[in-house]
Amino acid sequence: MKKVNLKIWAGVFLLLFTVASCSDFLDINENPNQATTADLSLVLPQAIVATASRASAYNNYGAHFGGYMANAGGFSGFGTLLTYNLQPADYDGLWSTSFSGPLADLNYVIGKSEGIEEYVLYNAAAKIMMVVNYQMLVDAFGDIPYSEALNPGNTTPKYDDAATIYTSLVATLNAAIAQIDANPFAPALTAASDPLFGGNMANWKKYANTLKLRMLIRSNGNLSSLAGVEFLTDDAIVNPGYELNRPNPDWASWGRTVAGALSNSSRIPTTYAFAFYNGAKLLDAGRGETIFVNYPSTPTNQLGNEVGNPPIVSGQVTWASNQAGLTGTGVLKGPAMGRPLMLLAEAKFLLAEAQLKGGIAGDYTATFYEGITASFRYLYKTESGSLLAGANLTNLVDAYKTANDDKYLVEIEAATTDAQRLEAIITQKYIAVNMINSDEGWNEYRRTGYPVTVTGGAPSFDIASNKSIISARPDKLPTRVMYPSSEQQLNKPNYRNVDYTSERIFWDPN
Repeated sequence: MKKVNLKIWAGVFLLLFTVASCSDFLDINENPNQATTADLSLVLPQAIVATASRASAYNNYGAHFGGYMANAGGFSGFGTLLTYNLQPADYDGLWSTSFSGPLADLNYVIGKSEGIEEYVLYNAAAKIMMVVNYQMLVDAFGDIPYSEALNPGNTTPKYDDAATIYTSLVATLNAAIAQIDANPFAPALTAASDPLFGGNMANWKKYANTLKLRMLIRSNGNLSSLAGVEFLTDDAIVNPGYELNRPNPDWASWGRTVAGALSNSSRIPTTYAFAFYNGAKLLDAGRGETIFVNYPSTPTNQLGNEVGNPPIVSGQVTWASNQAGLTGTGVLKGPAMGRPLMLLAEAKFLLAEAQLKGGIAGDYTATFYEGITASFRYLYKTESGSLLAGANLTNLVDAYKTANDDKYLVEIEAATTDAQRLEAIITQKYIAVNMINSDEGWNEYRRTGYPVTVTGGAPSFDIASNKSIISARPDKLPTRVMYPSSEQQLNKPNYRNVDYTSERIFWDPN
């Protein structure tokens, strides 16, 4: 996770505007003190950093619904997080700040750069980031305003069909890739204007291809267009120069404040998720000791249990290692860590699934283990982005396989059916995105039914809150969240109440 020139923060917190020329200097309808245009080299990085903040918020949402995070002892008032009796106001922020923040800025960049050779690569990058934001919205809410969404003259944009939006997003990625290919000598993005890939357009293409892979797999699309293309070869991480006073958004949410106090002490890992580390389902000391405080004695809980549920370890960040030699690694490495938009591990597990299903040529077994290795590699990176000195990834992965000998969720060769092989791939993806991109774990659970849950079983095996009182589904989980309360007020003609116990996102067959 590279450190990027701190000038990016000027674009994040203070846009330097240039006043557009006007035909008549004395025109009283023109305000010379009101900025009408902004430097694209400042707006684009602002939008990328805002997207990283949105990804952090989606991680928090996915951590609750996807079985990663539970209520800690000493707190009450969790309400709908425990009962799943959802309300329109619950996830308004995921919606409103996406449209008013990164999507608005990206739309500005695209509009100002379309057809202008000097900014063709800004245009391509903005289109790719537009896809990132819209996909997060579709995966959470389903049908959303899209074709009319960013038209300032339309205050009541229609809701477009989610599957149709996915098709359009893939086309947008194709257009962005074509622009990059067709303009090898165009002025490049710089490190200051690109806090994601530092101006490396080859990596932008790989990211776009991997986003296409995700969407085509999720929507059962045709993978033939991806034959022979390159996918991500490293984690896609945003870092505009996060530091103690301007911290990574995950650290701000779950780590410490600028003054050093705990940011949050009301959450602990679920017993369900922790069972993939402590031996109840799988034994994973190599990753467990980098992620969890006091591993393997980390306090856990089943979501909803408020009787005798343990508090956090006093004074300690729950998702930060306190093992000798491992502090500053894992999920919450420190305030200066980068914010992943997509892990290499996820990219590898997507590719492994495509290979398993025959959509893309290749050895799914080898790719599966590359995914596990990539997960270890990310967790053993330090706050600065370098691999921890002395960390031997081969030894760590071998020890993991040995500790879970003949368990097909780890040793995929032990699987006897394609269903078990897919379960192994999705379960390992679920483990890899734990408290990083937890919404992707939640999305994949809804799409595939993996990892397996046993409704009413022991806390290590039941993913749902034990206070689920609404859902009649076998797993006792909601299918989605509601459209936000802001839409009730601002877009009444198109707003509707949804049945979050039965209405599913279009790619969800379960």
